[in-house]
Formats: sequence, C-alpha cells, structure tokens
Amino acid sequence: MGGSMEVNASALAALGVSQAVTAHDVANMNTPGFRGRQVVLESGPADQGVRVAEIREDPSAGPLVPGRDGAVEEGSNVDLAQEIPQMMVDEMAYRANAAVIRTEDAMVGALLDMMA
Repeated sequence: MGGSMEVNASALAALGVSQAVTAHDVANMNTPGFRGRQVVLESGPADQGVRVAEIREDPSAGPLVPGRDGAVEEGSNVDLAQEIPQMMVDEMAYRANAAVIRTEDAMVGALLDMMA
C-alpha cells in the first residue's frame, strides 16, 4: 500500500462495510429467526490499512417469541444493546480516518501552493 491516504481510505471502506452489516442487523432485529452478523476486521498487507477479514453469522439462539399462528418460534438473536455501541465505535473511527485524509489533502495543497 502507498501513502497515508490509501491506508485511511482502506479503513473507511472496511468501516463502511461494518456499518452496513450492523444497520442490516438492526433493520431485521424483529424478524423471527434472523441471525445477526459480525464483521471481523484485520490489518491490511504489510500491516498497513484495515480490511474486512470475514463477516460471520452469530450462531447463538434468539429468544422464544409468539408466532403468527399462536405457536412459539425463535426470535432474532440481534441485541440492540450491542449493535448501537458498535455503530458508535465505527462512526468515531470513520471520522478519525476522514480527518486524517482531509488534513493530508490540506497539507499537500499548501505544499503545492508554496511551490507555485
């Protein structure tokens, strides 16, 4: 990988996937039998950047809930108390990486202005 912009851009892409997966989980938390998913992130090549290692389904069982026909069925295993903090952590990391990209862009712009 090249410069810091590429490293931070890879983090933005990985964090975007994490946010999308979490949003999908939250949107389906009331769907009976729905299994939440978790994004596993890892370092990029040569320990630079961040990438999605895998998206794994949470195998834990959901609570038993009343079904449409009066029978009991398994509900979703999505826990909003875990999903919301994950979204907040992803958002903070996204903002930090975007700030680094903006700062580097401004520095390169200032350098080019000095050279002109």
